[in-house]
Amino acid sequence: MTSNENKPSEQHVSKEKKHIILNAFVMNTPGHLAPGLWKHPRNKTDQYKKLSFWTELAQLLDNAGFHAMFIADTLGPYDVYKGPANVVPSLASGAQFPVNDPLYLVPALAAATKNLIFGVTASLTYEKPYALARRLSTVDHLSEGRLAWNIVTSYLDSAARNHGLQEQIPHDERYAIAHEYLEVLYKLWEGSFREDAVLADRESGTYIASDAVKQIHHKGKYFDVPGPHFVEPSPQRTPFLFQAGVSEAGNGFGGKHGEAIFIGGQTAEGVRKTVDNLRSIAAKEGRKPDHIKIIVGINVIVAPTDEEAEAKRQEYLKYADTEGALALFGGWTGIDLSGYPDDENFLVTDSPRIQSIVRRWSETVPGTNNLPWTKRRIVEYLSIGGLGAKIVGSATTVADKLER
Repeated sequence: MTSNENKPSEQHVSKEKKHIILNAFVMNTPGHLAPGLWKHPRNKTDQYKKLSFWTELAQLLDNAGFHAMFIADTLGPYDVYKGPANVVPSLASGAQFPVNDPLYLVPALAAATKNLIFGVTASLTYEKPYALARRLSTVDHLSEGRLAWNIVTSYLDSAARNHGLQEQIPHDERYAIAHEYLEVLYKLWEGSFREDAVLADRESGTYIASDAVKQIHHKGKYFDVPGPHFVEPSPQRTPFLFQAGVSEAGNGFGGKHGEAIFIGGQTAEGVRKTVDNLRSIAAKEGRKPDHIKIIVGINVIVAPTDEEAEAKRQEYLKYADTEGALALFGGWTGIDLSGYPDDENFLVTDSPRIQSIVRRWSETVPGTNNLPWTKRRIVEYLSIGGLGAKIVGSATTVADKLER
C-alpha cells in the first residue's frame, strides 16, 4: 500500500494570494479626467504648478500604501471638437490644457517619499532615443531607482503638427519604430557600461575605466546611434517599463517589452480577455506570462454609505463641463460631435464609428444597456473618470468590487 504521508494534502495546498496593486492616476494639469471639476471649492488641481501640491499628494499616497503615482501626459491639445484645429473648448474648460512636463516632478517627489514609485509617461515618437535614455537615467539616479517609464507612441494630430509633421506617422509604423527604439535603449542602458566601469578612484585619479565602456554601434532602419551611453548606470539601468497600448500592435509591443500593462475595461470578463491575450503574447515572446503585472483604470468615489457616494457623484457632475468632455471625446476618438443634435441616439446613428463606440459602452457600462446614448449621456459618462470603469459606493462596496 502506497503512503501519501510525505505529500502535502490537497486541502493544505493553496496558491499564494495575489495582492492588489494600487496606482494613483494623475496628470500635470488642472483638468485630467474630470473636465470642469477644478471649479469645485474643495478641488486643488488648479495648484498643479506648485511643487507643494505634488509633494503633499505623493506623501499622502506613500503613507497610504500606494505602490505608484502614474503620471499621464500628452504632447498636443485636444482640438478635434468644433474643429479642425480648434483648441478653444479645451482652453476654456481646462480639459488637459495646459499640461506641464511630468518628468521634472519626480526628483522632488522621490526626496519627499520613501517607497512610492513614479510612473512617468514619455513619448518616443518625437524624441531621439539617445536623448531620452539620458533623461530617464538621470531621473532614475535622482529617485534612487524609483522611476518607471510609461511608453507611448502618441496619437494626436496636434502633437504631430507641433513637432514639424503634416500628419501623424501611421499607427503600425509608430510601433515598428518603437521596437527599434527600445532596442537602442537596451543597448545604451544595459550594454554600454560594464558593472565595474565606474571606479571613482581618488588615488589613481581614474573615474571610469576606459576599457569598461563601449560604443553600441547601432545601425537600423530608423536610428543610427554609435553611443556610448552618456550617463553612468543608474540603480535600475533600464527603468521599470509600463505600457498602455490597446491596439493589436500596442498589445504586441506590451507583450514583448512591458513589465506592467495599463488597460481599460468595464467588466471583469472583458478585462480577463485582455489579460489572457497579453499573457499569451508574452509567452510567445519567451517571457513568463505571470511576470507581467496588469493595472486596470478605475475611477472610485467612496463615502460612508452607497447613497452618500452616489450623492457625491451627483454633486461632482454639477461642475462637469460639457464642452470639455466633448473635447476629450474628440481627442480620444478623432470624432467631432458638434454637428450632431443633442438628443440623437448614437446607437442608431448613420456613423459606423460612433455607433461602434457607444454599442460597446451599452454592452459593458453597468446600468446603460438599452438606454439611448446621446451627447448628454456621453458627457455624463466621460465627465467623472473619463473612459475608465467607475465604482461608486461605501468602503465595503468599493473593496468588494475591486477585489472582484
